[in-house]
Amino acid sequence: MLSAGGYLPADLVTNEELARRYGLDTSDEWIQERTGIRQRHLAAPGETASSMGIKAARQALERAGVDAAEVDAVIVATATPDSSFPATAVRIQAGLGITRGFAFDLLAACTGFIYALSVADAMIRTGQCRTALVIGAETYSRILDWTDRTTCVLFGDGAGAVVLRAEEGEAGILSSHIHADGRHGGILHVEGGPGSTGGTGLLRMAGREVFKHAVTKLASAVDEALTANGLERGDVNWLVPHQANIRIIEAMGKKLHLAPERVITTVQRHANTSAASIPLAMAEAVGEGRFQPGDLLLLEAIGGGLTWGATLLRW
Repeated sequence: MLSAGGYLPADLVTNEELARRYGLDTSDEWIQERTGIRQRHLAAPGETASSMGIKAARQALERAGVDAAEVDAVIVATATPDSSFPATAVRIQAGLGITRGFAFDLLAACTGFIYALSVADAMIRTGQCRTALVIGAETYSRILDWTDRTTCVLFGDGAGAVVLRAEEGEAGILSSHIHADGRHGGILHVEGGPGSTGGTGLLRMAGREVFKHAVTKLASAVDEALTANGLERGDVNWLVPHQANIRIIEAMGKKLHLAPERVITTVQRHANTSAASIPLAMAEAVGEGRFQPGDLLLLEAIGGGLTWGATLLRW
C-alpha cells in the first residue's frame, strides 16, 4: 500500500444544527454520550459517490507519486452508487482519465472496504493487475430517514481511497479475513431497491442487535488475522477501525492493549461513513505523518449483511 487520500463534503453539520435542520427531538449531549459523534459532513446536491471518489483518489495518487495512467484496476466499495449501472467505479475510472484495465463496484455495506482490499490484493497476487485504486465512497444522507433520530444522527458522507501496487519487500497487505452471516441481514438493511417492489429505500437498523454482534465478531476476525500471520496483539502498532461507534472502537482498542493515541479515531468528526470510514481515517493519519515504515496496521469492520472482516498490513 503506497498511500491514502480522502474527501469530505463542505457541508459540516454539528449535532445541534442537525437537530434544528430536521426538527429532531435529540441533543448534542444525547448523541455524543451514545455514539461519540459531534458532527458529520453531508453531500451537496449534485455530489455523488463517484464525484467524491474521484477527489479522494486524486489525493491518494498524488501522495503516492503515482500517475493515474499507471492504474489498471479501480475497485469501489459503496452501498450508495450513483446509479444501478454503469458502476460507480467506471465513472471514477473515466473521471480520472484511466483508459485501461478494469473497474467494478463491490457491496458489503460498512465492511465493503475490507472486502475490496481482499479482492484487490488477490488480483495483484495473481497478476490480474499491478496498480489498483481501492475506494470507499458513500452518500448515506440520501438513504436516511430524517424523522428517525436513532439512525439519522449516526451517518455521514465522504470518500477515501488507497493505492496498491505489486512490489517486492515486506510492506503491504499480509492477509485479509472476510465473513458474512445472512441470517442477521434484517437487523441492518435498506428497505426495497431497484430489483424489488415496495419499500421506502431507507436505512433501518436495530442498533442494540448490531452492537451485540459487533465486538465479538470483530474480536474473532482480529484474532484470526493475527494467528494466520503468527503475530500477537502486542505486535500491532495501529488500529484503524470502522468508525461506527466510539464504544465499539474503544472496546477493540482495549482488547489489543493499545493506547488511545494508537487507535485512529475520526467518528467524532466524520460520523459513520460506512465503506469510506477506514480509508478516510487512513487518509487523515497519512496526512499527519502518523504511520512509519514497518508499522503494523490492523483494519477491521462490521456492517449490514451481516458482514465483517479484518486486514493486517505492513506500512
